[in-house]
Amino acid sequence: MKETSFETSTVSSKGQLVVPARIRRRFGIKPGTEIRFIEREGEIVFQPVTKEFIRSLRGSLKSETSVTQDLLRERKAEREAEEASLAGHRSR
Repeated sequence: MKETSFETSTVSSKGQLVVPARIRRRFGIKPGTEIRFIEREGEIVFQPVTKEFIRSLRGSLKSETSVTQDLLRERKAEREAEEASLAGHRSR
């Protein structure tokens, strides 16, 4: 079962929101931490973009092929085409 807790904060006249200390400590929110606001099914989800959050995403975007290998193959083909074009210009 998901853990649920409630905290309350008030938005200032400048649109600022104070994150309660307990929540900042629990989720590693420090000065300068980027926060992503996600609208989902009538709710606002507050997602701190921390190193831990980024680590948790590792592997979630895996594909059948390696992006690095695809880029290397693409670059090799471009280089070969460029070399062929230069060779054609030199023989003229």
